[in-house]
Amino acid sequence: MKHTEFARILNSLVGRREPFAVATVVRTEGSSLGKPGFKVIISKEGETVYGSLGGVCPESAIVNTAQGTMKTGQPKTVKVFLESVEKAVEGTVVSQSEDEIHVETNCGGTMDVYVEPYLPQQRLILVGQGGKDDVEDALVKMGKTLDFEVIVVDHSPVLGEEPDELIKELDYDLSRFKFSESDSVIVLTKGARDVEVLGALSRFKLRFIGLLASRQRVKDDLEELRKQGYPEKFVESIRAPVGADIGAVSPSEIAVSIITDIVATKYGKELPHKDVKQPASLRTPGKD
Repeated sequence: MKHTEFARILNSLVGRREPFAVATVVRTEGSSLGKPGFKVIISKEGETVYGSLGGVCPESAIVNTAQGTMKTGQPKTVKVFLESVEKAVEGTVVSQSEDEIHVETNCGGTMDVYVEPYLPQQRLILVGQGGKDDVEDALVKMGKTLDFEVIVVDHSPVLGEEPDELIKELDYDLSRFKFSESDSVIVLTKGARDVEVLGALSRFKLRFIGLLASRQRVKDDLEELRKQGYPEKFVESIRAPVGADIGAVSPSEIAVSIITDIVATKYGKELPHKDVKQPASLRTPGKD
């Protein structure tokens, strides 16, 4: 394997902010075409985009494990049993558990494979309206504390702490921004540009879109999006008003509720929140 090619593909995936996993043979026993140091890069779709573990059999067997590590963010080592079975269909996965994979091949040995996920740093993107916004400021501080890359899109913010990146020149033309699927976007435009910004976000596949607004403004904004012909699936995906319903009052508490909502969504957890579209069974009683 050419190390320069490995590095080139690795850098390309990182540059495109795409998750992937690297699976490396760390130990073999018995008959095995793969040797320690053999490695593959597996994309989020489960495709081997570089390298070899010694054949298609162990590579295809490791795909589910690789995709699992990309979901959890945790590396793991699995033992692949290359079982020699008479008249077997070569490459068939016989069984798979959390730490062991049994594959029917003509080898008969075993391989220990270390699988490590590489995930893009989570980004928290705040679209503001200019001036001082205590919630925006609190979100910058909390986002950085929780290891988000915090990006503020705002023509003239007044912030107590610098974000990782401040973009002033977009003037809400978000079509020029390079989003990725793991991004979380919070719209803090205070009514003036809500629909414009949300409409622009409809073009992108994002993990989380939240709108900080009153219930009445949320209803007005969502109705306007529908009138303008935006897909209902997109309108329903917007967290609005954004934030887990924890009784937040102060700007810092509201920021905590928003971050909580984002983290819960990341891990597929349902929490009571103020979303006007959420089923009544998940809303906090007395909050409608």
